[in-house]
This record gives sequence, C-alpha cells and structure tokens, in this order.
Amino acid sequence: MPQPPTVRPHLTLPERPAVGARRGVACGLVLWALLSAGLSGCAPHMRAQGDASVALPADYAQATQEGGGAGSASQAGVVAPAAADWRHHFSDPVLLGLLERAVRHNRDVRVAALRVEEARAALGIQRADRLPTVAASVAATRSAVPADLNVSGRRVVGSQYQVGLGFASWEIDFWGRLASLDEAARQTYLSSEAAQRAVQLSVVTQVANGHLAWRDLDERLALAQRTLASRAESLRIFQRREALGATSRLELTQVELLWQQAKTLVAQLQQARAQQAHALSLLVGEPVVLQTSASSLDDLVLAAEPAVGLPSQLLVRRPDIVAAEHALQAARAQVDAARAAFFPRIALTASAGTASGALEGLFQSGSQAWTLAPQLSLPIFDRGRRQAALDLSEVRREQSVAGYEQAIQAAFRDVADALSARRWLAEQVAAVRATLALQEERARLAKLRYDSGAVRYLEVLDAERDRLSVAQQLVQLRRAQLSADVALYAALGGGAEGDGSGDATAP
Repeated sequence: MPQPPTVRPHLTLPERPAVGARRGVACGLVLWALLSAGLSGCAPHMRAQGDASVALPADYAQATQEGGGAGSASQAGVVAPAAADWRHHFSDPVLLGLLERAVRHNRDVRVAALRVEEARAALGIQRADRLPTVAASVAATRSAVPADLNVSGRRVVGSQYQVGLGFASWEIDFWGRLASLDEAARQTYLSSEAAQRAVQLSVVTQVANGHLAWRDLDERLALAQRTLASRAESLRIFQRREALGATSRLELTQVELLWQQAKTLVAQLQQARAQQAHALSLLVGEPVVLQTSASSLDDLVLAAEPAVGLPSQLLVRRPDIVAAEHALQAARAQVDAARAAFFPRIALTASAGTASGALEGLFQSGSQAWTLAPQLSLPIFDRGRRQAALDLSEVRREQSVAGYEQAIQAAFRDVADALSARRWLAEQVAAVRATLALQEERARLAKLRYDSGAVRYLEVLDAERDRLSVAQQLVQLRRAQLSADVALYAALGGGAEGDGSGDATAP
C-alpha cells in the first residue's frame, strides 16, 4: 500500500539577534554538526524489514469445479465488484429488522466504535506533538535580598513583572522520529476502523445464522407438531379398536410409543427454539420477540448471489485483512521511530514579550525581552535501553507480519470452505429430498399392508419413525445450505458499512 508523503513542520526563525548572539548560535550549530558527524556511528545496525510472503492462487480451488454455484468457472477469472451492503444482500424483512437493531444496539459493535474513537484521539495527541505548544505567561515576582548577600552591602527589595508568549522543549524532527510515531498512530487508527467493520460483519453473520437456526427450529417444530397431532389421532383410533378387541395390546403400545416419541421431540424443539431466541436477543442487544413464520426455508433466499471474483480481491475486501495490514504498517513505523532514537535529539525553547521592574513600565519603550535556547542531547550510556526498544519493535513487527499472513491464509480457507459447503450441501439436499419421497411412499405402502393384514404394525412403526427423521434432516440441511451462502458472503468481505474495498482516510 503506498504511503503518503511525510509532512515536516515548517520552522519560522525569529528576528536576527545581535552580533554576539549570532556568533553564539553559529558556534552552537558548528558544534552540533561535529557531534552529529562524530556520533553517526552510533546508529543501529539496519536489519532487513520482514515482508509478508503469501502466495496467492490464480483462482479458488472450488470455483473451477463443476457444481460450484456462485463459484463457477465463468466467474473464476472475472473481477467481481465490491461486496454489496447487507441491506441489499438479504431479502427477508424479519432478518433485515434484526440486523438493523443489532448494528445499533450490539455491545461488541459499540465497543469497536469506541475503540475507533480512542484511536482517533490518540492520533490527535500524537499529531499535536509535532508542533510547538505556544503558551502565554504572566509573572510577577517580589523578592528581598539580605545585606550580606548583596554586593552593595545593603538589603534590597525589588519587583519584576513579565508578560510574554513562548514554547518550551519543542523537538525539531530532523530524523523523522515524530513523523514515524505519527504514522504509527495513523495506521493504528485505520486498523481500528477496519477492525470495527470486521466486528460488524461478524455480528451480521452471527445474526443471520441465528435467524436461520431459529427458522430451522420453527419449521422442524411445526413438522413435529403435525406429526404429534396425527399420532394422537392414531392413538385414539387404536384405543377404541383395542377396547373392542379388534387389535392387540402390543399394537396399541407401539402406537402409543410413536406418540410419546413425537411428544418428546416437540418438547426438545420448544426448548431449543426458546434458547435460540435468547441467543438472538443477546446478539441484537435488546429483547427479541419472534413470531412463527408461515413460510419454509425453501422460500428464504438471498437477494443477491455473492460473486467470487479473484483471490487477490480479498486483500482489499476483507476488513480483517485490511486491519492486519494497517497493524503491520503501524509496527513498521514504530521500528523507524525506535531507529531514530539513536540520533541526537534537538529541542528548541523560545519566548518573547516584555519585562520590567515596575508594573507601569511593562509596555514602555525598551522593555522588550526574548529568549532562544536550542538544546541538543544524546544519551551516551543507557545500558542498552534504545537497542532493546529497537529489538522489541522489530519483534512486534515480525509478529504483525505473521498475523497478516495468517489472516490471508484464514480468508482463503473461509472462501474455500464456503464454496465446498455450497457445492456438497446442494447435492445432499437433493439426495435427502429424494430419500424423503421414498420414505413417504414406504410409509404409505406399509400402512396399506397393515390394513390388509399382510404385516404387523411394527413395519408401520419403523416407516413412520424413519420418515420423520428424514424430514427433520432435510430441514437441517436446507438451513446449512443457506448458512453456507451467508458464510461465503462473509468470507468475501461483504456486509459491513463502509465497505473495505477502499482505503480509509484518517482525520
């Protein structure tokens, strides 16, 4: 990522002082030049900067395989547009309402936003250090000098009044130390901003998956309740038949067993549904009241098909990668600042105003006063403190490099997993749909065979149990298929406000 040019403060020199003062300043500059030339050997050994080296594949492995859905070969080499905002990606109005509330009230999103404000304030503090802090001062002093301390041999009582403007210990950034710290603070701010988008994307993904899980449980609960009602009616019929002696007690027990199993399943799904509503309330940040949906998961589709595009696009679209990259840039700037600490530090203190021994003489002619005090300092012996600080910053930079590489590798895995899940879940859903049709036909035929007296009721019991199990499995697979779409959307870096497709601008 190209770095912006370093802006150095412009130093405005005061009016030329008297000849003696000019000679003193010139001597000081000569002394500074000699010292800096002599101490240049104290500069640290420049180590080679570590750079992230992650080989980017030409395309995604699953994107060129048959049945990849959005990752088909026709899109594998096409530069896809930036991921759409989540408001345009999801179509279900209930889910959109939950996402809107989560973005406003979720505590993780709120903490991430406060961290951005914290980084912004830290950046303002760091930038203020590059310019002098000008302060106005008003001073009044009255003192008494004893006779034995005065050359005149008499006790002297005097006053001094002074008004002026000035700055103290303003560091002139010859070696770029302050500029590097400024750049580190700016990159930290940009990293926190990208991290905020990553947190929001994570919350959007969790809420979407939580809503899908609730719809899954809702549909499975409705299916179990219909099964329970059907088995309750069968139990009533068999109780009458057993009372009339038309069926055995064993068959009545088997029918009652089916009813009890359905009743247990309904209770389990009710509990799981309530827990999922509680989890959604925690994600949203406020109580959530969910109503039973009349539609099924088959009617719930994403409004936009996520485009896969090129692998290199992840480097600018994934907010976690953008955050890791800015963190790496901040670590490099800290290394530059630690290196600059080996060079002499030059500070300037100056003030100008008026001074007088009498209050009424402050603004009279000849009362002007000024001071100019440049200072050059360089630690000679610090027990290796500066070298240790440089080593520490370099180690942290290497950690940032590893973190950046890990973020890229994790992003590629997320996309590959999502593409693989979409492909194979689609095949599983098709297979289970066919299996469910066969199980329904099996249950129908088993019931006809039992009514004709060809088989015992145990065959009907097994067919009914298997049909309910496959129906429940189909709903779960359909939910997993939709979750894979959400996972692909998140893996491609979409869904957060202020899409990460472009670089943010620090204040």
